[in-house]
Amino acid sequence: MSFPQRRESSDFITPMQLDLSFSGPITVSELTRRIREKLESGFSDVWITGEISGLRVPSSGHLYFTLKDKNAQIKVVFFRSGSRFLKFAPKDGLEAILRGRLTVYDPRGEYQIVAEYMEPKGIGALQLAFLQLKEKLEKEGLFDPARKRPLPARPRRIGVVTSPSGAAIRDILNVLGRRAPGVNILIAPATVQGDSAPAEIASAIADLNKIGGVDVLIAGRGGGSIEDLAAFNTEIVARAIASSSIPTISAVGHETDFTIADFAADLRAPTPSAAAEIVAKSEEDLIDALRGLRSRLTYAALQRLRNFRSRLSSEERALVNPMRRLQDYALRLDELFGRLSTAQARHIQTLSAKVVSLSRALSILEPLAPLKAGFVIVKRPPDGRIIRSAVEAMAAGRLMLQFSDGEIQVEVIK
Repeated sequence: MSFPQRRESSDFITPMQLDLSFSGPITVSELTRRIREKLESGFSDVWITGEISGLRVPSSGHLYFTLKDKNAQIKVVFFRSGSRFLKFAPKDGLEAILRGRLTVYDPRGEYQIVAEYMEPKGIGALQLAFLQLKEKLEKEGLFDPARKRPLPARPRRIGVVTSPSGAAIRDILNVLGRRAPGVNILIAPATVQGDSAPAEIASAIADLNKIGGVDVLIAGRGGGSIEDLAAFNTEIVARAIASSSIPTISAVGHETDFTIADFAADLRAPTPSAAAEIVAKSEEDLIDALRGLRSRLTYAALQRLRNFRSRLSSEERALVNPMRRLQDYALRLDELFGRLSTAQARHIQTLSAKVVSLSRALSILEPLAPLKAGFVIVKRPPDGRIIRSAVEAMAAGRLMLQFSDGEIQVEVIK
């Protein structure tokens, strides 16, 4: 882009050139009007660069912001009639170059720039628009690999969205005619360059989806500059591809660069010819594929047979002669019987020891046990009531003494 040459100092308005002298008092409005006329005539076409700050976009669609550098700032208004043609989205902090005219906003007495053109500084507007749109759609999940659909193995009906007079359609038809002469081709014509191209491409994709019976869709054009490919970097085309019920190949002829359509499509082909080769496999390709499939099936079958043979050998080794197994069971039974007998003997021995212990404990508690040690029980005849004191014995007169081996009666002598 070429910019106007810098004006010499003589081209700029000086205080003398303003010539705001007057014979008597004038109103503020009149003074402001005169200043505006002088500024607009002196700065009717200026280029200015700075950082966008305080951007506002009201419902009117006009852009209001401040353009500043480290030492100064100036207000800018970009009316919707011009701003709607911007290829990128202005935002705070963006370094921009703009062209416009200097004027004065009378109600506030402020001078400002009315912008007529703007582009980002250091990066092209189309490139910035590409990056901004890519980031937006990526956040929405429009490029998620999980959304990608596989292409049909042998499509019988192929839809093509491109210019009917461009080199892309000729390349596609040549490849399909050579590799898949029996396939049906349905062309949805659309311009692929210019202001109307994005809407036409999106409409053509929608039309092929409405028709039905289309197995795969190719949308693309031949190569060109970033300006030539702008239609495939638009939101309307990306959403049309993403919403297509037909698996779609983006085939824009630019092998090194990607477009937004490439990210939205189910598959990207570097050229229209490559897209045609992908969807129309030749007979040789099919034969090679079948051979490969047969090899894989044969290998899989042999591998399964090897696995079965290995399992069979393992099972054979695990089989035991029935008589040998009965003998093993008999030995096991004898072993268990012996262990049971030992356990029972130990249990009986334990019980016997407990019985002896309990007998000893009971013998200690036996009422007549003390008699064997020389003690006697003194009773009063004839009822046999036990006498526990000498006073009772003296009062009884006759006593019965019980020994361990019998009883005798005695007379109490007072």
